[in-house]
Amino acid sequence: MTEKILVVDDEVPVTELIQYNLEKAHYQVLTAHDGEAALRIARENAPDLILLDLMLPKIDGLEVCRELRRSSQVPIIMVTARGEETDRVIGLELGADDYLCKPFSMRELLARIKAVLRRNHPPGSGGQSLSGPHGLALDEEGRTACLGGRELSLTRLEFDLLQYLVLHRGQVLSREQLLSQAWGYDFVGETRAVDSAVKRLRKKLQEIIPEVVFIETVRGIGYKLVR
Repeated sequence: MTEKILVVDDEVPVTELIQYNLEKAHYQVLTAHDGEAALRIARENAPDLILLDLMLPKIDGLEVCRELRRSSQVPIIMVTARGEETDRVIGLELGADDYLCKPFSMRELLARIKAVLRRNHPPGSGGQSLSGPHGLALDEEGRTACLGGRELSLTRLEFDLLQYLVLHRGQVLSREQLLSQAWGYDFVGETRAVDSAVKRLRKKLQEIIPEVVFIETVRGIGYKLVR
């Protein structure tokens, strides 16, 4: 099945260039040039992934991301010319799966897309389940996680991150390890994406059991899931 990608950018030449390269790589491409159109097209067409620029007319990209996350776990890669770290952090904390700063190469963009979509269509695991602390349970085939009898609302990235932490419960994992295993590629230098994803995941776990810190920070190294 051909994956469907929604490209959202107010610069028409940029959109056309991305569309050309994605179609050449055999993806089906939808386009939008403002935030309102992006939300409408996403709801009407259920894309497999969204490339989302932050600087958009009518509704900016951060608000689009926030609105999408109210009802959808569609993978979102932010594509932005903004260099400020704050914008990237806010987008990641709103639930974006990844980001790229302009200018970027099409080779890098395609690699990021493949990595995210690979998480979206993982191989079957034979219905295996994993157990974590305090009754945390993961269904690997169904890609669902429950805590205290309640299902956690996780993005695909958050599930992969939690799954890797559970598989290595009690072990200290570096940010680079988590990037490689959960994101699916080597991401040199910028590890803010890991910190933001862990923050979201930790918050969702503590909303159910507030008194437990499930994911501990190991200063200067990374994170570990408590035993």
